[in-house]
Amino acid sequence: MGLASDELVEIQLGKNAGEPSVVTVNCPDKTGLGCDLCRIILEFGLCITRGDVSTDGQWCFVVLWVVPCSPKINIQWTSLKNRLLSECPTFAIPFYLDLGSLPKITQTYLLKLFSVNRKGLLHDITHVLCELDLCIHRVKVSTTPDGRVMDLFFITDGMEQLHTRKRQDETRQKLSSVLGVSSITCEIELVEDFQQGFSSLPPTVAEELFSPELSNSQVCSQALSSDLAKMKKVNVTIDNSLSPCHTLLQIYCADQKGLLYDILRTLKDYNIQISYGRFLSDMNGYREIDLFIQQTDGKKILDPEKQDALCSKMKLEVIHPLKVIIVSRGPDTELLVANSVELCGRGRPRVFFDVTLALKMLDICIFSAEIGKHRTAERQWEVYRFLLEERRDFPLSSRKVRNQIVDGVRRALMGW
Repeated sequence: MGLASDELVEIQLGKNAGEPSVVTVNCPDKTGLGCDLCRIILEFGLCITRGDVSTDGQWCFVVLWVVPCSPKINIQWTSLKNRLLSECPTFAIPFYLDLGSLPKITQTYLLKLFSVNRKGLLHDITHVLCELDLCIHRVKVSTTPDGRVMDLFFITDGMEQLHTRKRQDETRQKLSSVLGVSSITCEIELVEDFQQGFSSLPPTVAEELFSPELSNSQVCSQALSSDLAKMKKVNVTIDNSLSPCHTLLQIYCADQKGLLYDILRTLKDYNIQISYGRFLSDMNGYREIDLFIQQTDGKKILDPEKQDALCSKMKLEVIHPLKVIIVSRGPDTELLVANSVELCGRGRPRVFFDVTLALKMLDICIFSAEIGKHRTAERQWEVYRFLLEERRDFPLSSRKVRNQIVDGVRRALMGW
């Protein structure tokens, strides 16, 4: 006999403006469940201010206090609940079975938009897709000499209804209402055997973008440098003395958008199970995270090499969850943003949304945009490439202007 949806996922909205809403998930456990839940919450434009998780290896209880990342975000609470429900296993799963790494089979669609170009156009389209719970996996944007734009979005539907005429009509209608007279045509079609494709980068650009340390072009203005210095104050420790069965992983670091997702994503990739965890409220811009963890065999992490590897990896993911640089591409200027990809192949949510928003706020037009994968020796990355349009009053060749762009994009991505 199954459980009612309200017994698995409950959302209690905040009574007053600015008050956190409480998301409670009470369902069978699986390895990586916390990561998957945090990913969905980030995808819906919510920040986690506090969290508690506990499990006995069979059943999991998660409570997350969330607020919108921006007051302008219209949270679709019903869709959020349905998405969270879709991640809840419907039966008890053995502790050691990692079903979280098995990708779900979802249909991919190609959204083709032909419109007149204007500033902020790409972000306005992205905003609509996010509100409709349509996830962008690949983008190909190109501008014609006469000022028209062909946008190709490879998307999946979180509601899994885009195959219906009603859902497609709703998508076209909302896009048309936002684009107005700019819209020319809008088509949606099913894509068979979708593959995201790989992004080919010049060796010098790849070396700068994927360096474990920030390059000079990534450490830009003095204002941003102070935030980056704050980010580097990360303390990750392991303690095996407090529990006979669990290893205590303690993390103290600066707060940022998607922090809990980055932490749980790292543990999921290491196939580590969380038995109990607490994500404490903001304290002067910093967070304290206590996690009692186990390996897949149900034992503590006692091997010093494994401990060092986990701590080093966690520090790296907390300090550098995203990479942002600007490079010259012949006579043009290209903005590149990269983020780690989960082992199951999923990239970080809302990166395209945040970057296009930052560029819109800077009044910068995007000539072309692409999303692709790039593999290094250590991991796979998702790479966003934006070819920017030059402005007379905002010369992209200027170091000051480039610093301003990197600052704005990084702040949008990190929630500063």
